Amino acid sequence: MKIMISQPMRGKTKEEILKERQKIMHESGIEEYEVIDTLFDFENKPSLYYLAKSIEAMSEADLVLFASDWENARGCKIEFEVAKAYGKMIMILSK
Repeated sequence: MKIMISQPMRGKTKEEILKERQKIMHESGIEEYEVIDTLFDFENKPSLYYLAKSIEAMSEADLVLFASDWENARGCKIEFEVAKAYGKMIMILSK
């Protein structure tokens, strides 16, 4: 099973995102599954560029996992609507 993690990233360093992702994987019990890497290079590109890459990556996912506070992140909300519209299995983590 391939899993994509949708998590708020704005204003966070790569290290903070990776640390949070490890916690998400542990707490949700998905450590044994393949997690699709959506932590793309940190070039100076518009946020829409990264959202498009995430949606492309979602096409390969069997499950899209939404991390806590996803509903307050613009990109995560869009990813949720895309996942729902395309019939992806969805898991939502709460705090």
